[in-house]
Amino acid sequence: MATTLHISDVAELLSEGRTHFNLCPGPLVEHSIRCHEATLAANGAIVGYTNRTGRSPKDKFIIRDEMTERTVHWGAVNAPLEPEKFDALYARVMEHLRGRDLYVQDLFCGADPAYRLPVRIVNEYAWHNLFVRQLFIRPTQEELRNHRPEFTVISAPEFKADPKRDGVNSEVFILLNFMRRTVLIGGTSYGRDEEMHLQRDELSSPAAQCVSHALLRQRRP
Repeated sequence: MATTLHISDVAELLSEGRTHFNLCPGPLVEHSIRCHEATLAANGAIVGYTNRTGRSPKDKFIIRDEMTERTVHWGAVNAPLEPEKFDALYARVMEHLRGRDLYVQDLFCGADPAYRLPVRIVNEYAWHNLFVRQLFIRPTQEELRNHRPEFTVISAPEFKADPKRDGVNSEVFILLNFMRRTVLIGGTSYGRDEEMHLQRDELSSPAAQCVSHALLRQRRP
């Protein structure tokens, strides 16, 4: 029988002292530049570098278990992966992320309060965390206090899968586990082509001033 969501695993990982929760754009840009994940363009947009220029449809798998066995139309698009393979990759990704700086955003997927899904995104890269912050709906401070994620997305771009060992097609994998309400992403830094700018009211913050100094250092010969 498939296992349930390992909430305690994620909670333990995020409690180790190097987790940054719900940072605003200024600090996220600062982290991105300091960690050499991204640079700033002349127009103030953050520029992140990826290891591919598009999505990986053949690297996406849905975990086949009692919840999905008869409800998913299996085929080339909805490729199955066994729960045991997911569990093994999940454990290795968690170990890979342990001790690293992690970036978390608690967000909503869907605009209608009657149907929207509270989600938690855990990123290895700060600029990825900035991207999802712009992509999904941000809760108000009051909503954030009562936010209880119903799905968790864990992204570890520096972790590479072993296709022979892990049962996937390449070093890149995107695994969707409905039973454990988890999306596990590894091996890819891909993000959509979308400019992310610091807003004018953020440019006066201490974090944004650090960004300005970093940008000046980049431009020096």
